[in-house]
Amino acid sequence: MKMIVGLGNPGRKYEKTKHNVGFMTVDRVAEKFGATFKNNAFEAEVAEFFVNGEKVLLVKPQTFMNESGRAVGPLLTYFGLEAEDLLVVYDDLDLELGKLRLRQKGSAGGHNGMKSIISHLGRQDFKRIKIGIGRPPEKMTVVNHVLSPFAKEDLSIIEGSLQKATEACEFLLGSHDFTQAMNQFNVQN
Repeated sequence: MKMIVGLGNPGRKYEKTKHNVGFMTVDRVAEKFGATFKNNAFEAEVAEFFVNGEKVLLVKPQTFMNESGRAVGPLLTYFGLEAEDLLVVYDDLDLELGKLRLRQKGSAGGHNGMKSIISHLGRQDFKRIKIGIGRPPEKMTVVNHVLSPFAKEDLSIIEGSLQKATEACEFLLGSHDFTQAMNQFNVQN
């Protein structure tokens, strides 16, 4: 069994914000595989489907970004999954807009959603796909930047990134390992 978690904030108010690229990615994966999200008891929306006989869970924590681990930790425990079975997709301020970066482990890098997951799991050796949203423009706070929608002129760039992130998820659900995925997707952009 595999679990792909997209990070974001619940509610229409945040739907198209930079902080929600994780939600946007798992929504695309769900659409690709014909899966439907449903609320569950772990403060998350979960969609299930099978690939080559293996169950895949897509997860959108509904705890708001800063408490993402509150949903992810209990879900892993409930399904008897290990950190190796987890892939987290989220936004990264330190990557230029549209850049994709796959990593096998690492620190939270200042990302509060990742801090929460690391805190709840007690480890940081799990896979991640980071989608670059760039730094805020001068005189804009980080909070306002991540909670604002993409500028009209940036939409085609971010659409391409979301497509690549979705393809990376599909690639990993096939018979490819994470090193192969990093080799394929980290060099494409």
